[in-house]
Amino acid sequence: MMHAPRRIQSEGTRVLARTPHPTTSGVATAVAFAFLAAGEWTKAGLVQSGTELLGVRRRWLPSLAAQVLGWYPRPPVDAVRELAAVVEGCPAFINAVDRAARQRVPIRIARYVLAPGQARQTPFPIPRISSAGDLADLLELTSGELDWFADVKHWNGRAEPRLQHYRYVWRTRSGRTPRLLEIPAPRLRSLQRTVLRSILAPVPLHDAAHGFVSGRSAVTGARLHTGAQMVIALDLTAFFARVTAGKVFGILRQAGYSESVAHLLTGLCSHVVPPRVLSRMPPGGAVDERFALRQALSLPHLPQGAPTSPMLANLAVRRLDSRLSGWASVAGAVYTRYADDLTFSGGKELAGRADAFVRGAARIVGEEGHALNPRKSRVRAAGVRQVVTGIVVNERTNVARSEFDRLKAVLHNCVVHGPAGQNRDGHGDFRAHLLGRIAWLEALNPGRGARLRADFARIRW
Repeated sequence: MMHAPRRIQSEGTRVLARTPHPTTSGVATAVAFAFLAAGEWTKAGLVQSGTELLGVRRRWLPSLAAQVLGWYPRPPVDAVRELAAVVEGCPAFINAVDRAARQRVPIRIARYVLAPGQARQTPFPIPRISSAGDLADLLELTSGELDWFADVKHWNGRAEPRLQHYRYVWRTRSGRTPRLLEIPAPRLRSLQRTVLRSILAPVPLHDAAHGFVSGRSAVTGARLHTGAQMVIALDLTAFFARVTAGKVFGILRQAGYSESVAHLLTGLCSHVVPPRVLSRMPPGGAVDERFALRQALSLPHLPQGAPTSPMLANLAVRRLDSRLSGWASVAGAVYTRYADDLTFSGGKELAGRADAFVRGAARIVGEEGHALNPRKSRVRAAGVRQVVTGIVVNERTNVARSEFDRLKAVLHNCVVHGPAGQNRDGHGDFRAHLLGRIAWLEALNPGRGARLRADFARIRW
């Protein structure tokens, strides 16, 4: 059912209405809104709505309406930006703009009209958000606040540090490329958590994903690879940074959100790192990896540190997961992914063609917009220690002896010297951090976990 045109009476559109020379793109966008506000998606309906927009029935309107109907037999109610691009490329519109330029009589907008936004139906239990106003209501923001936090023009990086939405921490890694943590300010982080809980969490993931997924973990992923004749572990470089804003926008559009809503949500969940931060990258890592990371961080991407990034990254690689699962099945292998760690395991067939299998996996990864870190690729037969996401999987899941010894040493130092001096990585809640590591190890080896828990009980907090 089509909706009758609705006049906008906001201060912003009153200013637009006084603009004497709107740009070509601005006119095309206004025409797109007017067409979507037409009472009927017919040639007559589009011409009538266009006439209301322009204040007079232009001779080129019927031809433009016919050309738009050729592109869209049904109204693209949730894709006004796409429709505007089509309008701007239609011969009737191009000729009208050229004629207006030659005659020095610009196309003027008499009255802006807007159709109510509509969201597509989806099988997921996501909230119905048809417009920017609906999104602002969900997040309990004004329209101005929503624009400020979404920052779709990426102006915030030029603001004073106290007004910026993110702070930055470079983490050095011995012999490896540094990692940048992009930490959202408390208010933005709260908004991102609402987006994660209400909008992203209901969207299903691929079964191969075990990282940042409720009910799954590194342990559940590793268990699928125990007792295998061959285990292949591959690593994606710059996992979050390589997920572009365009991919995020595509995810949200596929989930059923309109262009305007998806555009704002993409802004809330993506970020561009200012040049001043990139210039402070610490030394470390290969030249090509450092260049690739800088390039990815300088474009809109998923910030490592935002609560929405892990879920969006999982959603962004659903196609990659699907293709790698299919590639594994051809070799009789099993595939899982924990964040940027890709693992394959299988029997004689995989063992007999391991090198060719890795080359094929690398090709698929490249075609999906990611890259492998060859320095972290591991191909391990059953005769040597097979490790998946830090977990030994040769016969059963078990913790590596080095990991146990490292944690035991930290607990011993806490008992002898006190815990304050042992929190070298600056964890906000060091006690909870240690308990989490003990619980993780205990799930893999209850006996060793019990010994560590006894050491923890001797610490004086």
